[in-house]
Amino acid sequence: MAKTHSIFLLAVLMGAFFAGGPAGAVDAVRDTQELAALTVRRPHIVIHPRRFQPGPNSKRICGFWLAQEYRVSGPVIVPQQHCRWR
Repeated sequence: MAKTHSIFLLAVLMGAFFAGGPAGAVDAVRDTQELAALTVRRPHIVIHPRRFQPGPNSKRICGFWLAQEYRVSGPVIVPQQHCRWR
């Protein structure tokens, strides 16, 4: 992901520099930084368990792995997860 952003930034800088000079490059950097700031934010999700109420300092611990499942088209690798409260 970071490599994609750096390649995009380099392309924008080169285009702005050759099209509008150094002032255009500064504007392109500012626009690129604003765009990156908008795309970096992650959504905040609150999960409430049904059966038991964890304490205020409880954390949800999740494990993720890839598993092979058999489908009609053949075996495929799918992501799976298991979570628990601590």
